[in-house]
Amino acid sequence: MTNQRFTIPTDASLQAILERPDTPPLLRLGLAETLSWQTRNETTVGRALANPRLAPLWTAALLALGATVALDDGEASLAEWQKRRGARVGTLRAPVGDFRWGEARVARTPADEPIVAAVAVVELDGGIVRQARVALVGAWREAARLAEAPSALVGGPLDEGRIRAAAEAVEREVAPRGDFRGSTEYRRAMAGVLTRRALEQCTAAGG
Repeated sequence: MTNQRFTIPTDASLQAILERPDTPPLLRLGLAETLSWQTRNETTVGRALANPRLAPLWTAALLALGATVALDDGEASLAEWQKRRGARVGTLRAPVGDFRWGEARVARTPADEPIVAAVAVVELDGGIVRQARVALVGAWREAARLAEAPSALVGGPLDEGRIRAAAEAVEREVAPRGDFRGSTEYRRAMAGVLTRRALEQCTAAGG
């Protein structure tokens, strides 16, 4: 990825982010499809970060991108900030540049919040993976979280065999909680299937 960053003030509404002409396509993910106009207007970026269940697919996109947050004592990745929760966030920054991304989800209807979803971001250099992140919705106790398994893709090609191995590893890694929309077994299986689909989309030019 380049050193370019898309900067988002935390007091901006999600609707304002959706309407910005320079908002990258990946950062529009989940805003228009699953959130109402009223919810987007009433929900600030800061509130969505503090409560990822308000916009889980959007949060997953930020995690997959490797977004960072500006804190009083420096800067941290969004994933790190989620673990140390409580530190005040000043600004959200998302890398933009030459990367590929893919997204796959299952839901009762296209307008519903996903039961399970995967967002993948991959940076390639000469056909070799330099960075790979996959964030999942509906596969953890948290609303959205990065999987560790896709990091094994770094250093090799993004080919069918390696994608399949990464997806199988994600399926073993996740720890979903079943509910009326999907059992634990269903969510675990879909985490693997959707990770594979999202990574397969990254084999085509994108970003």
